[in-house]
Amino acid sequence: MSEKVITDYVFSFSKDNKPVEKVEIGETVEFITLDCFSNQVTNEDQLITSIDMSQVNPATGPVYVKGAEVGDVLVVEILDIQVADTATGTTIPDIGPLSDRSESRTRRVEIKDGMAQFNNIEFPIDPMIGVIGVAPKGEDVPCGMWGDHGGNIDNKKIVKGTTVYFPVNVDGALFQLGDLHANMGDGEISGAGLEIPGRVKVKLDIIKDFNINRPVHKNDEKWYTISNAKTYEAALILATKDMQKLIMDAYGWDETDAYIYMSAQGDIEICQGAFPADGWDMTVRFGIPIQKDMPLIK
Repeated sequence: MSEKVITDYVFSFSKDNKPVEKVEIGETVEFITLDCFSNQVTNEDQLITSIDMSQVNPATGPVYVKGAEVGDVLVVEILDIQVADTATGTTIPDIGPLSDRSESRTRRVEIKDGMAQFNNIEFPIDPMIGVIGVAPKGEDVPCGMWGDHGGNIDNKKIVKGTTVYFPVNVDGALFQLGDLHANMGDGEISGAGLEIPGRVKVKLDIIKDFNINRPVHKNDEKWYTISNAKTYEAALILATKDMQKLIMDAYGWDETDAYIYMSAQGDIEICQGAFPADGWDMTVRFGIPIQKDMPLIK
């Protein structure tokens, strides 16, 4: 079976998006992505205010996964992420906790031999996927926003080697991804990481007869639940409730034992913390250590 390469992109997650490809369960697919500015920024004289903001956060896809039905779980194994040799870092007006202590600025950051060159320092890149998900069950959601379907999660843990699980809300799932970063810190406090185009190779699978309400992911060390809400407290409640249920179902524990274990071994981490004055949702992840003989999702 030849590997499919996806180059079309959209600006929303929608059950009405026409799939650009239909793929088999277990098939490997490569997505070619633009950066979050649709490659509009090409030099440091361009400020973010000069670009067409209706063309931000494109996602490549969507692809229709044959056999994926409403109520299933879509399994996305991130096999590889390759990025270009130049990234864009920027400030965005009125975004982030230090927006009143910084000016509008664009920096073009060169990538050489896996290292980012910024001013007089260099640091290793760690490419990750910012926008990833499936079609929502309800109204369309712009790719720059997020929800229970995924979307602009901006979770720096979604890297090569990660497996991400999504609830299937429409037949075929309609999976898409984009918004790569060469690097992004937790919180992405200026509203941008090192934004960069690239290519992502994934393997797509499904799980029948298993229910999750929001995205879940794992790496070699931890399982994570992901949630978003208007406040940190509300997002924390959703993420921990999701983890508590996974633990209870997988380990056979009751609510209280799961809660005690989560407090002893769990970590709450902020994915996105760059907020405009009128507020956006808070996105968080909650992680517990991998128990190799006791998977949360089989």
